[in-house]
Amino acid sequence: MISLICGSIVSMYKLKQILPRWLPALVMMSVIFLFSSQPSEKLPDLGRADHLFKKGGHMLGYGLLALSYWNGFGWDRRKRPIAWLSAVLYAATDEFHQSFVAGRSPSIWDVLVFDNLGALIALWLAGLFLKQKRPDENA
Repeated sequence: MISLICGSIVSMYKLKQILPRWLPALVMMSVIFLFSSQPSEKLPDLGRADHLFKKGGHMLGYGLLALSYWNGFGWDRRKRPIAWLSAVLYAATDEFHQSFVAGRSPSIWDVLVFDNLGALIALWLAGLFLKQKRPDENA
């Protein structure tokens, strides 16, 4: 009984340490899921800017997701590729999810180009920023 209580206390302590680091990633995944769950008839048509706005949204969303994953990994430079891969894998699962939404269809190009580029650019810029802040490390 005592070991169960002690185990629960340790688990709660670990959760309090881990949750703040991973909460931004959970929020970003939820936001992306909500946007991709919208049926096509509910999406605004921005005319000529529509394509630019939507693809830019992909890049921004997955850039922020990749950064939030890297934050979860404690900004460890060795985990940056894992943060990138996690963002791209989430993008692939989200595109699959869109195949079940009315009027939406998955696009491998969104994943390979826009989501991938957004994640790569965000992680690269963050790496440059961290390198300036911590010149003794190779961020």
